Amino acid sequence: MIRSRFIVLTLMVFGAAAMRLLPHPPNFTPMIPLALFGGAYYSSRRAAFLVPLMAMAVSDLGLSLMQGYAFISPMRLIVYGLFALMTLWGLSMKNRVTWKGAIGSTVGGSVLFFVVTNFAVWFGGDGIVYPLNMDGLVACYVAAIPFFRNMFAGSLLYTGVLFGGFELARRRFKILDPLPEAGVAP
Repeated sequence: MIRSRFIVLTLMVFGAAAMRLLPHPPNFTPMIPLALFGGAYYSSRRAAFLVPLMAMAVSDLGLSLMQGYAFISPMRLIVYGLFALMTLWGLSMKNRVTWKGAIGSTVGGSVLFFVVTNFAVWFGGDGIVYPLNMDGLVACYVAAIPFFRNMFAGSLLYTGVLFGGFELARRRFKILDPLPEAGVAP
């Protein structure tokens, strides 16, 4: 039972991460939903962090080979740190996933990602130069709004696909239900 659940979750995570390799609008990706989904559904905390991070790393490696950008960079470290934070956020939903919680976490995660990564870009990350003053910071955030819109729309879509898809499958195939924790009545 646990094995079937783990396999289905892992196939969904790697399948969603593979979507990053297909043509798509800039930032229209499953990053935030992947991390939240892993945290919310994997029984093991280790798997909740490692499987989505491995899926992201594999897709990042593929993108770096396809598009010729650096696989390791300071910005990537910030992105992966935020990804781990989103996984922690997903852990807070463990065994009590609701639509409201999944969508709220996706919205909050998208805003947090936008604020932190664009602050890092303004501060000198990613090779883009903005003046280190309030005008430069505002210009950086304004320039990033189209990317935020795409990220937000992609995150909402992939939240529906991952969370909704797994819940539909779980209702149909009881083998995907988590095992009750020790000392807790089923």
